[in-house]
Amino acid sequence: MGRRLRFRGESRHKVDTKGRVSIPASFRRVLEAGDPDWVEGLNPNFVIVYGDHRRKYLECYTINEIEAVEDRIAGMKRGSPKRRMLERLFSTQSMTTSVDETGRIVLPAKLRGKVGISNEAYFASNVDTFQIWEPTVFEEEELSKAEEFLDDLPEDFDPVQFLDEDDDAEDL
Repeated sequence: MGRRLRFRGESRHKVDTKGRVSIPASFRRVLEAGDPDWVEGLNPNFVIVYGDHRRKYLECYTINEIEAVEDRIAGMKRGSPKRRMLERLFSTQSMTTSVDETGRIVLPAKLRGKVGISNEAYFASNVDTFQIWEPTVFEEEELSKAEEFLDDLPEDFDPVQFLDEDDDAEDL
């Protein structure tokens, strides 16, 4: 098995009146690698999850990554409230789309409206996924949260130390 590609970086792109927006080139390589049906000459598919009403962004998964999530959901007790909620968020309130030949996708008006995207979109990597934000919301809310969190730590604290902590430890 080869090296697994991950999403890295951030990028800001224009959105035209039809909702077309370019996906960062480095993200497209990860989407290609994460689509088991992709071959040279085809457009990679991926899934946009938009269901969680509390989120101010769209979460984008490679086909392999969303299938891993769906496998975990399928392993839960059928009919349980948690499984039903996850089915709604990851299956019902999601859409499969593909990157076109020019490296763009179409963000439907419903999804643009949900997160307030009009003429620009901000792409933020999240290791296994990437997020699409309205740029001002990302800068004012998400970046400020990270800065406030870091400001509460000692000045000489290195965030790399978090990598040594147990996954079940308190969330940031």
